[in-house]
Amino acid sequence: MPRMLDVSDEVRAEIGDEEADRLLAGENAPGSYDCTSCRTPGDSEQERTSTVLFIGDETAVLAFAHATCLPSQVVQVTEEQLKGAVKSITGDTVDLEPDSIVPEQAVLGVTSGLVLIAGELHPALVVEPTGPIVRPGAVGAGDDFLPLLIEQGFMPVPELADVPPVLHGWSVLLAMGQLHAVLQPGTNGGQPVAWWQAHQPLQVTDGWRAAANKHQQVLMFAAPVGSIGRQPREDLLRDALDKAAANGKLVAAALPLAGT
Repeated sequence: MPRMLDVSDEVRAEIGDEEADRLLAGENAPGSYDCTSCRTPGDSEQERTSTVLFIGDETAVLAFAHATCLPSQVVQVTEEQLKGAVKSITGDTVDLEPDSIVPEQAVLGVTSGLVLIAGELHPALVVEPTGPIVRPGAVGAGDDFLPLLIEQGFMPVPELADVPPVLHGWSVLLAMGQLHAVLQPGTNGGQPVAWWQAHQPLQVTDGWRAAANKHQQVLMFAAPVGSIGRQPREDLLRDALDKAAANGKLVAAALPLAGT
């Protein structure tokens, strides 16, 4: 069955007419995939899907994204970024050199914990990618994770003295007492879509859930790779947050609670 694929002229130029035509005919395209942008499932038989070609120095990876998340495009990255920054891209690899390595995409690590601000405990999620996040279409090395979030309305946090402002349109989805997703506004005022979604619902503590129900919101803190780390205790997590804030590497927002 033909897929609802968008293959841009620049992607076609890189992969060739024959490969592009096979994709459009449904021969090489997956039915279901994980969107390379929002990481939620997609189905190229049911919804418009963009082909996104990541090109390094020696390796190219063809990935798929919801057309509402990304247009079909070629993204130039360094070989190091391609190898170290991309995990669980679902798609075909195009070898520009024999024995090239299929990369892994940076995934978002999410930690839950209680954070004390102005004498009151608040439920928090701390998000840190496993690798640099590069703006789609960007050329060269860098990490655009915080600038991208600031463009969405998250605020830089110089210190954890006050509760960050509410970011309307975003929310944290709890269902059956488990953490399922962080939702962001849909395009053109449509239904919210998952910015991050747990592969399996994450357990949260009774105290965290009680605080979330009390405040009806969750504080989300985000920092670039290497800023926080996986901290085994909440006091160590707080120390890491304070250090990231002091170094100018922390943004935050209060997200309304969706679910219970």
